[in-house]
This record gives sequence, structure tokens and C-alpha cells, in this order.
Amino acid sequence: MKNIDRISTSILSRIKPGDAEKQKLRALAQSMISRINAIGKAEGLNIKGVLVGSSARGTWLAGEHDLDIFIMFPADATREYLEEKGLYVARKIAEGAQSYDERYAEHPYINAIFDGFEVDLVPAFGVQSAAEIKSAVDRTPFHNSYVLSRIKGLEDEVLLLKQFMRGIGVYGSELKTLGFSGYLVELLVINYGSFVEVLKAACQWKTGMTIDLEKHGSVVHKDPLIAVDPTDPARNVAAVLSIDNLSIFIDKACEFLEAPSEKFFSVAVYETLDDEGFKSTMGARGTSLIAVEFEAPDVVEDVLYPQLHKMEESIHEALERNDFRVYNSGVWADEKAVVLFELESSKLPQVKKHAGPQVWLGEHARAFKSKYKDSDTFSKVYIKNGKYMVEIPRKYNEAKKLLGSDVPKCSLGKHVALSIKKGYHILENDEILNIRDDEFRRALRRFFEK
Repeated sequence: MKNIDRISTSILSRIKPGDAEKQKLRALAQSMISRINAIGKAEGLNIKGVLVGSSARGTWLAGEHDLDIFIMFPADATREYLEEKGLYVARKIAEGAQSYDERYAEHPYINAIFDGFEVDLVPAFGVQSAAEIKSAVDRTPFHNSYVLSRIKGLEDEVLLLKQFMRGIGVYGSELKTLGFSGYLVELLVINYGSFVEVLKAACQWKTGMTIDLEKHGSVVHKDPLIAVDPTDPARNVAAVLSIDNLSIFIDKACEFLEAPSEKFFSVAVYETLDDEGFKSTMGARGTSLIAVEFEAPDVVEDVLYPQLHKMEESIHEALERNDFRVYNSGVWADEKAVVLFELESSKLPQVKKHAGPQVWLGEHARAFKSKYKDSDTFSKVYIKNGKYMVEIPRKYNEAKKLLGSDVPKCSLGKHVALSIKKGYHILENDEILNIRDDEFRRALRRFFEK
């Protein structure tokens, strides 16, 4: 335990915000809240600015310069009014930013950069309870109040758990990551009492584990981990967490307790995979790599990544249906989007064995035999293990040709489908090296190194 205490002290000295950073954050937040309130008063709008999230709760990591400022509207305001006036106020605030852009989740908001801080200016309804929310963001102020009422004295434990999760790659509830949200981390620490106790508990977790701080859960969930929202008995805070990220956390928690080390808190920095490294890796693995490349739709990541994964799954299914064995797959996006598949082989024999029904199945069996009697096949219909068999030509014996034809027919989300319609490229093996983007090359190294 002394070793863990020493490691914790060392890590906290690096990840705990200093007084100067805290003061700068508070000053910026107060300045924007005052500006929102002033605009509301001048324009006759019944609104107020509120700071929410980890920056309001003292649980943000040093250098994690994110601020969530909510523009609270009356609960009886219409959605149209909130969107129009909320965006109007957010734009007025953003006039003083270094840069900003409008983003769209459930409703529009502004993402802006002020003095090195990334600020989300989000309109929300000021409802009386989480049961009355009119949009998903409305529950955030209730999360804020709950955590503030329970977190005092545990802030450092939250920081340690967040950094541990960052180090092992499972922190972040965005749909690109499918990991642990900051709010979920706070609830885990509140429930178990410390960073170390969370790790000890995790070593005993199984899928379907339920944590219900208020003992008020009202819905049966079937997620890998269930953490009932203390402010909403029907909601699972861990709903987005994937089974793999839960499993990684369990595995690394046990590893750390067995052999504590600061390495668990360090975020892996991947080098780019250069051309020679790629060719060497592919040569050693003896597999084939095929990619679908296209212009990434201009939407937020939480909209884009579910659509990319939907495309990944649909293409995976098409490949397997045509006998191409998929070893690994993944997605990457920036200005371009890439969906990658590692195959046992991208080429198959032209001939394919096609099994028919058992010989004694009457009309069904006769229909099969008749269908292939005079067809262009590699063999006549024959019998093997009581079934009719025939060797036929494959429709596709090259994965590249299959994807070149079938990608637009796959199950694609709305925005990805529009991008695919504008055009896409199928790249195989060394052709993938035409993608020179450094971030893609880092992702390519991660793809192979897992």
C-alpha cells in the first residue's frame, strides 16, 4: 500500500491543477456567466448562465481546458424558442472568442476557444427535476448538484481514477471511445470511497454488475455495467460503456494492484507507421489489408462514429458472407474517413463448393438438381454425405471487387451514405500508403499493435 501511496502522490503532483490554472478557469467562467446574464437582462430574456461539469466540481485534470457553460431557459419555453434565442446568446458570447463553430447534437450549441480554453455554450431547459427533462442536456445541472453534495474530500481520488483510465485508454463517453464518462468516474469514487477501492471492487466485477447509490433503480438494463443515475432511476450512466473497455479496466485494475507502477497512468504516444514499417508488418503477418476511403461528413464525432461503425459492421458481414475471413477491423476519421479490414486473404479461388438439400427432401431436392443441371458450373451435381453438391463460380473472388460493387448497398447512416454517394476509393495493401496523414499513420500502428 505504501508503494501505491507514493505513486498516487507522484501522479497527483502532475495532474492536479495548480492555483494559477484554477484562478484562470474561475475568472473565465465567471466572466462568461456575467455576460450571459447581462445579455439576458438587456434583451428581456429570462435566462441565466451556469457552470457545470468537472470544472464546476473541482474534478478536472490539469491542462484539460474544457468549460461547459449552460444557458438556462425557463422550463415552459418551447424548443424552437430555446434553439433560436439560445444560439443568439451563444453567438454574442462567442464574438469574443479566438474561434468558434456551431455544432449540432440534440439541438444546436456553440463550441468556442477562449484564452486556450475550449468552451461549450449550451442552451438547456431549467426543469424542476430530472424526470421532467425536455432534452438530454437538461439532466446535467442535477448531476452537478448531486456530485457537489457528495464529492468533498474525494476530488483527488477522482483525478487518480480519471488519469488511470486515460492511461489505459478507456476514459471518455463519446461514441468514438465508448468508455467511462467523468460523471461515472465520480459516482464510482463516491460509491467505493477511493481510487484504490474502486480498483479492488473492479477485480470482482462481472458483466451485469449493478451500482445503485440511491437504491432506486426502476428499469432492468442489459448493459455490461449498470450504474443507476442517482438523479434519474430509469437511466444507466454506464450505458455507452463497451464490453471491451469494461474488460480492459478490470484487467488493468487487477494488474496494477498486483504490481503498482506509474506506467498505468501514462497515455501511450504512438509513432507514425512509415512505409517500410507497414510493408514489414504486412509481410510478417501474411494477411491482406483493405480500406474504404471517402470524405468524412461534416458532423460532430458523436454523430459520425456510430455511422462509421454501422458501415464497418455491414461491410464485415458482406465480406464474411462471401467467404472472406475478417481478422480485424477499425475506423478512423479526420477530413477523410477510412474503414479498415484485415483479411486472411483478399483473394479466393474462383471455384466455390455449394451445398444443396439432402437427396430425400423431395421437391426441394429436385429443384436444386434441376437448377444446376445445365448451368455454367465447375462440376456436375454430385452427392456428398447425403446432400446434393455442386462446384460453382464465385460472384466475387477478390475482396476489392466485392467492395467496389457492394459498399453503396451496405447499411450506412444518413451522413455517411451521402458521402459515399459522392465517391469513395477501395485501397488494398500498399495502396493504403497513399494516405499520408500522420494521424492516420498513428492509427494504423495502433490497429496492428492493439
